[in-house]
Amino acid sequence: MTDPTALTADDLSRAIHSRQISCREVMQSYLGRIHRLNPSLNAIINLAPDEELLRQADDCDKELARGNSRGWLHGLPMAVKDTADAAGFPTTQGFSLLKDAVAKNDGLMVSRIRRSGCIVIGKTNVPEFAIGSHTFNELFGPTPNAWDPKVSSGGSSGGAAVALAHRLLPVADGSDFMGSLRNPAAWNLVFGLRPSQGRVPHWPVDDIWVNQLATEGPMARTVRDLSHLLAIQAGSDPRAPLSISTPLEPMTDLGTAPPELTGVRVAWLGDLDHYLAMEDGIMTVCEQALGRFDRSGAVIEATSLTFDHEKLWSAWLAWRKALVGNKVAKYMSLPDAKNHIKPEALWEHEQSLSLGFSDFMRASQTRTAFYAHLLQLFERFDVLALPASQVWPFEISKRWPEKIGNRLMDTYHRWMEVTLHATFAGLPAISVPAGFHPNGRWPAGLQLIGKPQGESQLLKIAAAYETQIADLMSRQP
Repeated sequence: MTDPTALTADDLSRAIHSRQISCREVMQSYLGRIHRLNPSLNAIINLAPDEELLRQADDCDKELARGNSRGWLHGLPMAVKDTADAAGFPTTQGFSLLKDAVAKNDGLMVSRIRRSGCIVIGKTNVPEFAIGSHTFNELFGPTPNAWDPKVSSGGSSGGAAVALAHRLLPVADGSDFMGSLRNPAAWNLVFGLRPSQGRVPHWPVDDIWVNQLATEGPMARTVRDLSHLLAIQAGSDPRAPLSISTPLEPMTDLGTAPPELTGVRVAWLGDLDHYLAMEDGIMTVCEQALGRFDRSGAVIEATSLTFDHEKLWSAWLAWRKALVGNKVAKYMSLPDAKNHIKPEALWEHEQSLSLGFSDFMRASQTRTAFYAHLLQLFERFDVLALPASQVWPFEISKRWPEKIGNRLMDTYHRWMEVTLHATFAGLPAISVPAGFHPNGRWPAGLQLIGKPQGESQLLKIAAAYETQIADLMSRQP
């Protein structure tokens, strides 16, 4: 048997279920790799004791011996993003005052992946409160990029992306508000999918009606694996009344009937007619990725968004004030909180104090108009394409890029403005590997935005593109 960590998650699942390899052997292989590499990667935190994880692997083997399988993830190790509750593990959110906040119960998404058979081995590192697309915090420190330890891994699902890229995990969960699945996937040469609003419901939450911009979702090294994990995470729940009830099926037939790009209509939005600041080389590598679409029969058309970009940005800031500011407010009463909460999070809280209800409603109306605008584009196109990030991975000691070229960034997250469009419209979006910086060390990604609740079509398009980048994906960090 090949090294289990070198297999795709789907191949590994098949090998386990056909009894070609035991769950114990899989766990031993992954733990060996984690102990060897994770001390320098700092991708997985709060790892459970080996003996406990091996005991759980033995239990999975005994179940299979009796003819019982929990599901596709049976016996596969997973580390959960440190913003999701996993019973018995701290949910720190990268915040030092929550270092002992051990979850008593699984969150909804975690309960689903456990029910499908995974063994939760620990958590993956995040920025404090998952704010800012750069994975560092005072509690655990930074997670460096999988390809260059001197630069950022992105975030907030940076630990998950790096763990995947270095094969510390077969698949990983993440979450996305302002590119937190898409940016780290792009910067670490893996796939990350932000599902449609309501596709992967979240519970427990303080609010089930308004707080819908952030969503959990899958990350993987292949589109097939991504589709399997998404199918497990997705599904309606009565506690989440806005969740989507239509089921998703994993892509099990890719080997016999590979999807094609012929006739797929792609709107290339680029830098939004020079509205977005882009670091040199980002547009070039994304256009090279689009060239693969073109050579495979897709129809690429440079397209403009005729929506007021600054009006959209202002509306986005209002929603952030309402949602992110309120999130930080929950922790302001903790002892000495102001001296422990990072400046960017304090800024979000301070901004939220000036938000009025009429301001928020106007922002919601702008969001509604923007959604209608994108619906018009989808009458002509199957997907909308944008870069997954506006900059290359930056120096790990930086908090955030203060400039792109000669343009100053007026907030700590303005450099990720390219990711807000899918989020604000509640649309599915996937980051697919696009290529590397000329230095050969910094990956970049192309962002594909799909139609409303169009994950199935989006995954098929991504899978067809994946067949064109075997040379790229054969590289190892």
